Amino acid sequence: MPNYSIKSPENKEEWDSYLLFRWEVLRKPLGMSKDSLADSIEDESFHLMGIDEEKNVIASGRVHFNSKNEAQIRYMAVDENFKRKGVGTEIVKELENYAISKGIVNMILNARENAISFYLSLGYEEVGPYQSDTGIPHKTMKKSLVS
Repeated sequence: MPNYSIKSPENKEEWDSYLLFRWEVLRKPLGMSKDSLADSIEDESFHLMGIDEEKNVIASGRVHFNSKNEAQIRYMAVDENFKRKGVGTEIVKELENYAISKGIVNMILNARENAISFYLSLGYEEVGPYQSDTGIPHKTMKKSLVS
């Protein structure tokens, strides 16, 4: 089992590595520029990254708040060598727990087609199509965070 830890980026070096990882996994393969690696609400969002024993970023995820009741997960990515090892699930659960601690009751996200089964396994349900700026098909998915 690979060794990794989950944490929020804490300094400029970690932030740079985290943002570069997001771009390399999610945007670069689509031919998108580095201008697309961050958006206007990074500072008001909660970020998590997975790091391996050598401090390399191996996963990313972010949550931001759409309203007082709804949060949204974005920029979920896991390095190919760490997929199906629990790191993505751990990041989603920690993002959900953070949102719950802030009073959020519903979580939404826009999943690429190849990630839908992952989110279904975590209790999300498809609520409709989503038109992404990436040009790849996505589905909007939602989960109630209250039982």
